[in-house]
Amino acid sequence: MTTLTQRPLPFGRFVADAQARGALVVQPRMGFSDPALMRAGLLATKTAADPVVGTVTIDSYTRVSDEPSAVRALNNGVPLNGFPITSYSPHTSRWILDGVRDAGFPVQIRHGSARPQGIVAALALLGLDATEGGPVSYCLPYGRTPLLDSVRNWQESCDFLAGLRAMGTEPHLETFGGCMLGQLCPPGLLVAISALEALFFHRAGLRSISLSYAQQTNAAQDREAVHALRRLAGELLPDTDWHIVLYTYMGLYPRTRRGSLDLLERSAELAVETGAARLIVKTTAESHRIPTIAENVEALRVASSAAARHRARLTPRPEHTDLAQHTDFADNPVYAEARALVDAVLNLDDDLGQALLKAFARGYLDVPYCLHPDNAGRTRSHIDRSGRLTWSEIGAMPIGHVSEKGRRLTAAGLYDALSFVQRRHDRTAFPTVPRTSLPSAARRPSVHRQHTQEVAP
Repeated sequence: MTTLTQRPLPFGRFVADAQARGALVVQPRMGFSDPALMRAGLLATKTAADPVVGTVTIDSYTRVSDEPSAVRALNNGVPLNGFPITSYSPHTSRWILDGVRDAGFPVQIRHGSARPQGIVAALALLGLDATEGGPVSYCLPYGRTPLLDSVRNWQESCDFLAGLRAMGTEPHLETFGGCMLGQLCPPGLLVAISALEALFFHRAGLRSISLSYAQQTNAAQDREAVHALRRLAGELLPDTDWHIVLYTYMGLYPRTRRGSLDLLERSAELAVETGAARLIVKTTAESHRIPTIAENVEALRVASSAAARHRARLTPRPEHTDLAQHTDFADNPVYAEARALVDAVLNLDDDLGQALLKAFARGYLDVPYCLHPDNAGRTRSHIDRSGRLTWSEIGAMPIGHVSEKGRRLTAAGLYDALSFVQRRHDRTAFPTVPRTSLPSAARRPSVHRQHTQEVAP
């Protein structure tokens, strides 16, 4: 039994140890501005599953370095959508963590900021060693901060974190690149951006890194994507402790309880099948409101149980062992696309930050449906009949020789694509009932952005 006096393990070491014993690490997306509630949330999730990682998500004001607004809200008793780590005193933050974070329960700070220097300094002051983001993934989707500024800010933050290694700390940084916009970004581009951000971290001196990928619309394609990401990590990150972190689907979430739990279980199974070490879960409340602590606990338990059951089902029989060892699951179309993008970017400049800027300026990297001024906006995607995310327009991206173009997406098709996963899993919840007979919450996809606990989706 873990005791409160045990020193916390480095974040990457904790995940590696769990993976070595065949366990999937599960993690919530949770942040509260009330210190007592934040502490209660960490304590509840700590015992929800084994192994589990705690999360402190930062609020929207702090994400954009608007500390005066965060302080004003706190003084007026207005709840924020996360914990304002730079507005509270270190004494308050340490109280939240005291007796909670230990060798069996690491805590990660999540934020969504293109200007993370203050957040990174604050977490280091608390003795925390794990956060996430990236110069591209925490810039393009969330505002109008110039990519040039974000690259500079993230370089400073990475340099600061890498400097902690000289003090005996092994900081861990997770890319968010595999989750761009949450949906409708074909996996080849997601994998490429995640790999490029990880390499950006590595070149800054970090040696404990995780690479993200968000569950999309087709399980077979998702398996290809995670295997492709693992292969790229192995090729690009020597002398690095790295792992894959999978996100449960981040687009419009099912509105029915059964549909939500089904999608969550499928993501846990995907993590097990592809060797992902950590899973960021979502709850049954995602499409309606900010989830409660109890709903986060339920999601952790459901995901952990689903992963354990699926791992037991997949335990290889002796006659299948050699086949599994000699199968290159990463030799697939997603890898071909991602590798072409990564190579094109790396050939632009020896400085990876400059290479990323040039790649977006030339349209070599171009995120579909992203309105940021530094994104070319010439690419489009669609979902084919099998549910695979494919390109309909590739713009200037250098993948014409390895990608197949599908039909152009119409406005009505975009609406259908955005709610594709939501509708599929809600229909699964009522398999024998016509769609027009479903509860209204199950058949009407929201046209508004979902409310989530995390500043970044």
